[in-house]
Amino acid sequence: MSGSGLQPTILLASASWDRMDLWGFEVHVSVLVGTVYLAAVYLFAVGPAREKYGWSDEPVSVWRKVSYLGAVGVIFFSLNGPLHTLADDYLFSAHMVQHMLLMLIMPPFLILGLPPWLVRKALEKPRVKQVARALTHPVLAYLAYNITFIGWHVPQMYNWALMSHGLHIVQHIMFMAVAVMMWWPVVNPVHELERIPTGPLLMMYVFAFGIPTTVLSAFITLSDSVFYSWYEMAPRITSLTALEDQRLGGLIMWIPGMLIFWIGITAVFFRWTRDEYSSWGREAEAGAP
Repeated sequence: MSGSGLQPTILLASASWDRMDLWGFEVHVSVLVGTVYLAAVYLFAVGPAREKYGWSDEPVSVWRKVSYLGAVGVIFFSLNGPLHTLADDYLFSAHMVQHMLLMLIMPPFLILGLPPWLVRKALEKPRVKQVARALTHPVLAYLAYNITFIGWHVPQMYNWALMSHGLHIVQHIMFMAVAVMMWWPVVNPVHELERIPTGPLLMMYVFAFGIPTTVLSAFITLSDSVFYSWYEMAPRITSLTALEDQRLGGLIMWIPGMLIFWIGITAVFFRWTRDEYSSWGREAEAGAP
């Protein structure tokens, strides 16, 4: 996609730009409806529905509710307000912050907020369970996540999404969907969907996920040319040039992104050692006179 096709749009944005608008909190109806729906369905399921239909005698803990609703809050504040304005209209680096929040922060907390009994209730129908097992298969999750992430960062696709609001919504939905698929084997709440046992193999799985992202972020960071013409022609609201902004965005994808993967690896390691020590303790107690 050539830069000339974007020029009229950018010039119009520049002509009507008001700094006060940048720091206003614009709420998009589609995001508001989606997040309210996610929160309402969850609270109904773990509260009135659980008691009315006898789904479980175990109430959902406060930390699970905070985890799930916090994840929904990340979606809301990532796709509304100043961050969304900066990401859509001005800074590639802000867009990378937005993507990291939606793909690396939101999904694990969303999954951790799901009580096991609720997941099992959703898997009661064989067809649903079959689809869920397919979507959370590590190989499919790996391919879907990396193909989607890298594919949308091809300059033509990236600029196209910024020009079309509807396509941009599709992009973000795809990012969140494949990110949940990717994180599911790591924080899987039920054994029915387990494919990789907690241990070294799961740690390797998390490590492998970061490799394509690292290569892409290094390519963006070390490039001497601007890939995304939308941001090259956007109004400069900071002292950063378009190339410096792109390099900053690549670094955000590279360093904090890999740090989150390493935190995931560390969490798997401690969960594995905890389970091993618990198993040894049970064996010792069973063998004690």
